[in-house]
Amino acid sequence: MTQYVYRFGGGVSDGGKGDRNLLGGKGANLAEMASIGLPVPPGFTISTDFCAVYYDEGGQFPQALRDEVATGLAHIESVTGKTFGNPADPLLVSVRSGARASMPGMMDTVLNLGLNDETVEGLANTSEDARFAWDSYRRFIQMYADVVLELDHGAFEEALEIAKEDQGFTLDTELSADDLKALVAEYKGLVEKQWGKPFPQDVHDQLWGAVGAVFGSWQSERAKVYRRLNDIPGGWGTAVNIQAMVFGNMGDTSATGVAFTRDPSKGDRAYYGEFLINAQGEDVVAGIRTPQYLTKTAREDAGAKPASMEEAMPEVYGQLADVFDTLENHYRDMQDIEFTVEKTKLWMLQTRSGKRTAKAALKIAVDMANEGLITREEAILRIDPMALDQLLHPTLDPKAHRDVLTKGLPASPGAASGSVVFDADTAEKKAADGVAVILVRTETSPEDIHGMHAAKGILTARGGMTSHAAVVARGMGRPCVSGAGTLSIDAKAKIMRCGGREVKEGDLLTIDGTTGEVMIGAVATVQPELSGDFATLMVWADEVRRLKVRANAETPEDCRVAREFGAEGVGLCRTEHMFFESSRITNVRQMILATDEKGRRVALEKLLPEQRKDFTEILEVMAGLPVTIRLLDPPLHEFLPHEEAEFAEVATAAGIDVDTLKRRAAELHEFNPMLGHRGCRLGVTYPEIYEMQARAIFEAAVDVAEKSGAAPIPEVMIPLVATRRELELMKAVVDKAAQAVFAEKGRTIEYLVGTMIELPRAALRAGDIAEVGEFFSFGTNDLTQTTLGVSRDDASRFLGAYVEQGIYAKDPFVSIDVEGVGELIEIAAERGRQTRPAIKLGICGEHGGDPASIAFCEKVGLDYVSASPYRVPIARLAAAQAALSKK
Repeated sequence: MTQYVYRFGGGVSDGGKGDRNLLGGKGANLAEMASIGLPVPPGFTISTDFCAVYYDEGGQFPQALRDEVATGLAHIESVTGKTFGNPADPLLVSVRSGARASMPGMMDTVLNLGLNDETVEGLANTSEDARFAWDSYRRFIQMYADVVLELDHGAFEEALEIAKEDQGFTLDTELSADDLKALVAEYKGLVEKQWGKPFPQDVHDQLWGAVGAVFGSWQSERAKVYRRLNDIPGGWGTAVNIQAMVFGNMGDTSATGVAFTRDPSKGDRAYYGEFLINAQGEDVVAGIRTPQYLTKTAREDAGAKPASMEEAMPEVYGQLADVFDTLENHYRDMQDIEFTVEKTKLWMLQTRSGKRTAKAALKIAVDMANEGLITREEAILRIDPMALDQLLHPTLDPKAHRDVLTKGLPASPGAASGSVVFDADTAEKKAADGVAVILVRTETSPEDIHGMHAAKGILTARGGMTSHAAVVARGMGRPCVSGAGTLSIDAKAKIMRCGGREVKEGDLLTIDGTTGEVMIGAVATVQPELSGDFATLMVWADEVRRLKVRANAETPEDCRVAREFGAEGVGLCRTEHMFFESSRITNVRQMILATDEKGRRVALEKLLPEQRKDFTEILEVMAGLPVTIRLLDPPLHEFLPHEEAEFAEVATAAGIDVDTLKRRAAELHEFNPMLGHRGCRLGVTYPEIYEMQARAIFEAAVDVAEKSGAAPIPEVMIPLVATRRELELMKAVVDKAAQAVFAEKGRTIEYLVGTMIELPRAALRAGDIAEVGEFFSFGTNDLTQTTLGVSRDDASRFLGAYVEQGIYAKDPFVSIDVEGVGELIEIAAERGRQTRPAIKLGICGEHGGDPASIAFCEKVGLDYVSASPYRVPIARLAAAQAALSKK
């Protein structure tokens, strides 16, 4: 019979220790912490395997599972000496989720489960603290009503606030036992009013309701969004962890907190975290109360007055520090820890590899390698290549004027400017329209996940460094300022106030997640300096990677950025981008409008010096490196005017009437230009176009070689080839131009002529094409379109649904469709090499900056990938990881 329940703690283990796939991250780590002797409350885990059964069975729990859970409860009872549902001395449990991958705040938790009108009295007697017992009961009703019964959470919050206001209190902890008892009665009334039934008193009904809610939260909208954003498969499911409660809300000798063994923002080797005395865990992460610092140093650096844990609870803090060291040495990674102190007794509730900023990840990986805790190869594998994107973009110019409105906590580094919005839906809508937005909230919740992703930055009035906003923003790489307590935010009126100033929706705001500053207006930025730990890790990565990394670039500036980021050449220079410049579009249009070759050549002669200048500037930057230049690719009608004013302007410049121009535009119009008169088909019908471009390339290359002494290596790429004969004809045009230039200049240089493989026929006939072509560059953007029969410009309307339903594992325009497009690449590579063993193979589509696609390229044995300039470091690291993964 399938086992679904696995016990831990109290010297008992049912196995599965460390098995994240079976027990989820939380369950695996709880079992492992218990096994190495750390103080873990006893409990059991319902495995991830049951999650699929839960959905298959329509949310029902078979008797076999109920029997296993009963055994698990008996285990907790035997260790604690308490009985679940016992009115005299009740056992209370927590019910928490635990997926394989950390999904902070995305799924549900229920604490203090097992309380009812009878057991609350027993808890009051055994704890000798009636206030604690009634506080725990009101917390349980409020959480259960929200998570399990799905009632209006705001109504309970409002009742709590009124209860405090009536007494003139500001903190929950000021409410007496009688106050809380009255609040419990009011909460029960709210449940019955909204739910239509009394609050459940049977503790077993409570338990199964909570277990169902946690499993159900796996398919909540926020969890789906988080999984989609973080590439977490929906089929993994979640585990459910049921554990004996320990209480941080039992007075001034009790506390709860969240801590990291190193600074998750900067990576410094210093304990980092927050805690609250006389509180439970949700008080810290939800930002309901402002937490205190863990260490004295952190408190002093922040200029805060409330005592740190190191000062308020020195003995327990010492125990915690020992646990930090034990866990970091055991897991060999920075740990994110949740703990509770119950009457001076320390309990560990969770540990996991902590989410960190890209800057912190680099520092932690490099430091740990230098400390000997991990190897350099492990350090390389520890960094998410896509996280480097956080470091590759501008930051605020320190010299720029800053109109500082207020200052909060520097929760996630980086800076962003944008229009203020006050809700997640508006953030998503405006971002879709191309507007940069800053999401401003009193505090964020998991329901805000889509807006947080859409926003350039996040600002909250409440919450600490480990609040929902801070943790999620760091994971997303979004700048975040949290806990800006001087802000008064009115989300309904779409306005916030601070110090007599008002900021309305649509106003420009800048946040600096590194300093915590919030500024009115936009602030100038500066380019990042990629040195220190970044440079060190890149050196280590370059030592182990096999794949070369080039850049897609067609301007000198792009080329310079690419070289600074470590590009080893240009993998794609799109020449059509040069044709659209205002200084030459008239000549381009003249060439298109010409009715014979003679007319086209007149226009092309005017374009030649412009093209030569373009190539000279690019080749100068890339002197000594290969530069793949794609000859004209798009259909000619794209260069013609579309608006009436443009038609009149072009007609005047060309010396023809508007009607003639419109007729010519109509002649060139294509119903499906993606499959029409474009690519090498232009060269076949108008070879003089490619002839001019080839001459410009070789004249520029020879000039650069003579001036710099380092000859560039032009690789002339013929686009959209489907047959050997097409490439043969075009190569003859290029070779003829090259020989003419070399004869005129009295100097030859090395060059290659190849093609972009972007049609299925070209991939299948690669053996024939390689007889002529000296290199293949896989244009994976178009190869994906032509293989799948899907337009990338229109696919956004439905591809999300395809990915969600598992038709494609990922968006095929983001990550290579290995089964379809990937097999064509493998076929082309194999057949091309059979004909020409030394053929050079690479990819130049957007997939060249995608780590999963780069891993595929390593597997196939391509020679290089080409990515956008800002993704070159990502590609370098991903290529190193791909090489290490093959060992």
